[in-house]
Amino acid sequence: MGNLLINEPPLQVLPSLAVKLESSDKALILQQIHYWLNRSNNIRDGFRWIYNSAAKWHEQFPWLSEKTIQRYLKDLEKRGLLITGNYNKAKFDRTKWYRIDYDALDNLGSALGLTVPTIGTERPNGMGLTVPTNTNRLPETTTETTKENSAANAVPEFPWQSVIDYLNEKTGKHFKHTNTNKGLVMARQHDGFSAEDMQKVIDHQCKLWLNNKDMAQYLRPSTLFRASKFEGYLNAVPDEPKHEGREYWTGG
Repeated sequence: MGNLLINEPPLQVLPSLAVKLESSDKALILQQIHYWLNRSNNIRDGFRWIYNSAAKWHEQFPWLSEKTIQRYLKDLEKRGLLITGNYNKAKFDRTKWYRIDYDALDNLGSALGLTVPTIGTERPNGMGLTVPTNTNRLPETTTETTKENSAANAVPEFPWQSVIDYLNEKTGKHFKHTNTNKGLVMARQHDGFSAEDMQKVIDHQCKLWLNNKDMAQYLRPSTLFRASKFEGYLNAVPDEPKHEGREYWTGG
């Protein structure tokens, strides 16, 4: 039984926030986002942002399913407490970036009759700086205190799921996020090809094959991302600055 008592850094949250959100889990998620925002160097448009895949969120909240976490994040967004953005390098990568609307959070705190910041110890202002407070400090909330900076500023995972989703979008098919499909996409990434390269191949091969009943069947991960085929498909793509209204990311 001792192993179920506190022998690791706990997740903490104000009960009043949990009551207002009608969920201790939603309050914990918001608190944890605040924690990582204070350690993030991902500054876009003057604000600090964090991003995570559903699987990575699940690692922080292992008692919640990925779908439940996604539903709770969406609810916090609808309440106006979370603001989402997309600063991914690949245009079709739909990984959401998050920041907290601290003005909305202040309003929520006022409604609760709180006179101190609702959660956390430091609050990032609009320019990505932190404004320290000196009243009622809460202990830091973290799951891995020794890796906090690396976790907050980790390089985004390669968006292999978005590659499969984009293929489905273009073809109307329903390929799943299986380990086999992941292996095919990640193998090409390990070969040095980018997500933009994969988008170009999908777009070009769809132009060639989608309306050909004999060739449409080959619009599948096992063909498009095969080691012996992919580079040839990519080299066959016309050198165009724009494609179907999309601008490829160039690193700027």
